[in-house]
Amino acid sequence: MELQRVAQLLEASLDPRQNKQAELALRHEEQKPGYSVCLLQIVAAGTFSNTVRLASALCFKNFLKRNWTDEDGNHKLPQNEVVTIKQELVGLMILVPPNIQSQLGDAVGIIADSDFWERWDTLVDDLVSRLTADNPTVNVGVLQVAHSIFKRWRPLYRSDELFTEINHVLQKFGTPFLSLLESTDKSIDQNKTNKPLLRQLISSLNLMMKLFYDLSCQDLPPAFEDNLPAITSLLQKYLIFDDPSFHSDSDDESGPLEYLKSAILEVLTLYVQKYEDAFGTHVEVFVASSWNLLTTTGQETKYDILVSKALQFLTSVTRIKQYAQAFNDEANMGQVIERVILPNLALRDSDMELFEDEPIEFIRRDLEGSDNDTRRRAATDFLRGLMSQFEKLVTEVVYKYINHYLSEYSVDTANKWRSKDTAVYLFSSIAATGSITASQGVKSTNPLVNVIEFFQNNIASDLVSDNSVEPILQVDSIKYLYTFRTQMSRDQWRDAFPLLVRHLASSNYVVYTYAAIAVERVLALVDDSRKPMVEKDSVAPLAKDLLEHLFKLIEQDNIADKNQAASKLQENEFLMRCVMRVLIVIKEGVIPLTNNVLKHFVGITEVICANPSNPRFCYYHFEAIGALIRFAAPAQPHAVENALYPPFATILRDDIQDFMPYVIQLFAALLEANPSGPLPDYYKSLIPPILTRELWLSKGNVPALIRLLSSIIARGTTDIVANNQVVPVLGIFQQLVLLKSTDMYAFELLECVLTYFSPSVLETYYVPIMQALLTRLEKNKTEAFSARFVRLYHFVSAKGDQGLGTDFFIKIIDQVQTGIFVPLYLNIILPGTRKLARPLDRKTAVISLTKTLTDSFAFAETYKKGWAFTCNALLELLLNPPVPSTTDDLIADHDVDDMSFGVGFTQLTTIKRPAQDPWPNITNIKTWVSECLNSANARGNGKIVNYAKERLSPEERGSLAMYMRI
Repeated sequence: MELQRVAQLLEASLDPRQNKQAELALRHEEQKPGYSVCLLQIVAAGTFSNTVRLASALCFKNFLKRNWTDEDGNHKLPQNEVVTIKQELVGLMILVPPNIQSQLGDAVGIIADSDFWERWDTLVDDLVSRLTADNPTVNVGVLQVAHSIFKRWRPLYRSDELFTEINHVLQKFGTPFLSLLESTDKSIDQNKTNKPLLRQLISSLNLMMKLFYDLSCQDLPPAFEDNLPAITSLLQKYLIFDDPSFHSDSDDESGPLEYLKSAILEVLTLYVQKYEDAFGTHVEVFVASSWNLLTTTGQETKYDILVSKALQFLTSVTRIKQYAQAFNDEANMGQVIERVILPNLALRDSDMELFEDEPIEFIRRDLEGSDNDTRRRAATDFLRGLMSQFEKLVTEVVYKYINHYLSEYSVDTANKWRSKDTAVYLFSSIAATGSITASQGVKSTNPLVNVIEFFQNNIASDLVSDNSVEPILQVDSIKYLYTFRTQMSRDQWRDAFPLLVRHLASSNYVVYTYAAIAVERVLALVDDSRKPMVEKDSVAPLAKDLLEHLFKLIEQDNIADKNQAASKLQENEFLMRCVMRVLIVIKEGVIPLTNNVLKHFVGITEVICANPSNPRFCYYHFEAIGALIRFAAPAQPHAVENALYPPFATILRDDIQDFMPYVIQLFAALLEANPSGPLPDYYKSLIPPILTRELWLSKGNVPALIRLLSSIIARGTTDIVANNQVVPVLGIFQQLVLLKSTDMYAFELLECVLTYFSPSVLETYYVPIMQALLTRLEKNKTEAFSARFVRLYHFVSAKGDQGLGTDFFIKIIDQVQTGIFVPLYLNIILPGTRKLARPLDRKTAVISLTKTLTDSFAFAETYKKGWAFTCNALLELLLNPPVPSTTDDLIADHDVDDMSFGVGFTQLTTIKRPAQDPWPNITNIKTWVSECLNSANARGNGKIVNYAKERLSPEERGSLAMYMRI
């Protein structure tokens, strides 16, 4: 493979003007043998620019993500490529610059996920063999590889397989690692005047601290426990280590010592939380060191990570009663508040610079929980840790400071606004107890304080005042309502909600964004009976102006450059989330506003297509469009379709991967919103591209494509048959049924096909369909596949009046293999029926089993024992009859922080399709079974009663008598 050509394509992929064509060309190149090795060769070649080498490393990582193994764990690449990659990757990673090293480290992690350790059992030996006593550059590369692999253990649950892997590593790596730790310590002592080498050694030691955490995260390694005194001595040495050569003039950039000490504090926190019995005797010295660090470290931003880690360590210590007792008197607690909490809780000049210069970053740090390494968050957690031990003492001591700062502010409101900010933050810190959830904020509060009274006396005035109030205090007032929103009554929200809405008109970016955040969360708030705290009737009169203003805020920057315009427009996802929530709340109230809202959505879609840069904004944007379709399209289907089709078609045509799953879902929702009439021409033109195999290769597209194709089939069977597209549809089924990751969608498509295509159209395809299903059952059966096959059987069996039914199923399966039905029924279908859990599945099974008893000739004459087994299965289901689930019209709330955008499929909840009941007219299933049995018995001159007498035991007949006269 020609390196120069691939390198040119990689360089072109970085140019916005030609990146699409370059990426397509690279996708073509990756089909050729040796592509992965070619990428590694480009990374290794010093003749290419660092930019191209980095692009190659990134491309290599992403290529491995898609192509290293299949869903069964088998290598997809040729074995010679697999071997070459494993042989070359570690050595290459040692030699490349840090930014490239990071990408290759991720690639190592991808390989390790499937291959380590059993299919890569030489790796640890290879790493150990490369460690040196005198070359920190090489050691850093080796340790980086090790960390890329071992850090995978941190979030995992304990298992035998995991501990086998860890033990394999410790047996080979543990002792050399401790030796390296010791030799690095000696080298640091010996080279304090060699500043370049000292810097490398400190970087190496930092990585060793990360590895120390990795190796200890699941259990305390015996080698570490045996050497704990020496290890803790070394940790203490470097926690207090200082060297003026590492000091920088920058106030913002953390240096090597800050990162090293932060890594040590993370290790100490882990050991206090998990291994206090072994580590307990060493805790006090680290508490003293951390306290000294906190009281002597400056306020500069570069120390934030260090201070926050020290606070997190002290927080973990306070949760252990014997250590917390040191703080259990008023004088000591006052020292803690004054010397540690207040300096790290108060607003700094750097915080205000962020507020003014990078407001969206200020908001994200302060609000979203992404602020785990900020001083304020860490100080708050420390204070709450103390509260959990000494609630009364902490409350009393902190309240003195709260009153002091409020008094300072009251004397000089123009200049002492920071004092009030500190007071409000202090109160919020001690008022909230337990966890703070994204959906409801603070659920439980400190019984020694009154949240509502504090708001009325100290905060409400900032919420109702005009622009004369300092913006940060307006933010504090809005955030207070946001945080304690569940503590307020419906009547209190009736008064407060319009004030929040009013702050959307603020000229200050942070104020209006916080207002949007609070409005959105309050509109999503429900009481214990799931009734909204702010009713639709309170929002509907404001909706037109509210939506128009939110769109104005989103669209306010007019930038000529398309990429810059797209990035800027997407910057503030909180505004779009508020748009989405307003549409969800007003429901059909959006109908009079539809044209105007559509105009904004179309314009925003066209802009962000140029450069999808903020996945959260894009997600909320398409959720908001989904809400509009859900509530406006049934009343104005043509207006909504005509407006949205052009931008959606452009997304499909231009293959904008980030948006494809969203747009396909929205196309389906548009079609479902207008279920009557023939298939529109828009959708007829979509059928050929939908049926192309390539579109289905992206697993993130599959759920959306299944929904769209099913919606099209429901309306367009005539067109599909006329255009000879039945075979391609079934080809999609065969493609999906082969893979574990998509087989559930194959069943969904098959049920749709069986429902809407006439038996005469499908007659020649039934046997191949059944062959595909039975092959999967025989060769690659999973529990999920078996369960879904059982559901399909009952779906077919229950539809005897539509040309299907039990005897139809038996006839088809006999054409595949004579005699296979009996073992299939006894070993898979009946046992699987007893495991059905979803009410609709159980209902379908009841109908299926009942119709088998009443209508099946095969069970009446051939499978007489099977008739009895079927009757018993039916009676078992009826002991706990399926009850239709009661649903409300509330739309589920996704926590986007738990979602992996760009990885797989992201469901749009505003248009999530509810489970469809194929038998909505059957409401009381027991009554229906009774009527069905008695009717069949009457039609057959008592045949059901005769079967029961011949084939059932007296006890079984007694159970059946509850449903018919025997």
